[in-house]
Amino acid sequence: MKPLLMSSSSSVEVESDPYSVAQTIALMALGRRAKSRGELFTLLKKRGIEEEVANAVLFRLQEQGFINDYEFARYWSESRQRTKKVSKRIIAGELRSKGISDEIIEWITSDITDDSEFANAMQLAERKARSVRALAPEVAYRRVDGALSRRGFSGHIVTRVHSELGITRS
Repeated sequence: MKPLLMSSSSSVEVESDPYSVAQTIALMALGRRAKSRGELFTLLKKRGIEEEVANAVLFRLQEQGFINDYEFARYWSESRQRTKKVSKRIIAGELRSKGISDEIIEWITSDITDDSEFANAMQLAERKARSVRALAPEVAYRRVDGALSRRGFSGHIVTRVHSELGITRS
């Protein structure tokens, strides 16, 4: 670890404590938005913090309640469903990329019912259908289909949405 200069006017150098540096990095990252333990661990490693120091800091922050992967995953899932209208498959992938355990992902995605996923797909499709109303039916069908597919909705839900909205290929 590099020596830390206390101030620009002071010529006294103080050896920085790696634990304190890691804790400061983690707390500053948590100040911007909630993060998973995996995201914080990756950040600390990227910033040059040793693995055992990073684990010690993260364990302590978890004990203090600053890190809670279950609450983070629950909030992330609710937020993504509400704002982006994405499927539980996409949410699971995003949570996995943030270092959330498969067990927590299973708990979170099991709370998402088929009905709520269909409702999200319908809201997205209705919004998209309004914007493609003037296009040829086949083009409108493709655009709505593509929007739903990119958000991770299953073929069953996509077909059900199309029939509900009365959107056909021709």
